Amino acid sequence: MPCLDIAQVARASGVPASTLRFYEEKGLIASLGRRGLRRLFDACVLERLALIALGRAAGFSLEEIGRVFADGGQTIDRRLLLAKADELDRRIQRLSAMRDGLRHAAHCRAPSHPQCPTFQRIVRAAGSGAFERRQADADAAAHGAVPPRKRRARKRAA
Repeated sequence: MPCLDIAQVARASGVPASTLRFYEEKGLIASLGRRGLRRLFDACVLERLALIALGRAAGFSLEEIGRVFADGGQTIDRRLLLAKADELDRRIQRLSAMRDGLRHAAHCRAPSHPQCPTFQRIVRAAGSGAFERRQADADAAAHGAVPPRKRRARKRAA
């Protein structure tokens, strides 16, 4: 495979050279060496960068992506994929509820938003921290932890 210098990789992938250097520092990609002051990469780095972009778009952290590449990307932890898919489902559900609330507010026939019962319910839920608690519970469950509210309840019961 041909070698590409860092400028060529940046141009072909759309990833800034500074990000390429950062990814190399994190072990996500590897250069072959240098030609003068420019890092050289195997052309297959473009596929690796596409996989990194796909992972980031799906919500994977760089650390999680690094774990996927740890054994050369030969095997992928299916549990990690399922957990991320579940997390995306929860995010979609929350965003869908917010979208529906915004659409309702935009089309509501109430004289003003404060007079709309649906809008009032949304505001109360946001003000009470219900959205944040649901997010914290979902995040904890996704990582196999006990949600914060259940931990507090267990402490009080003990």
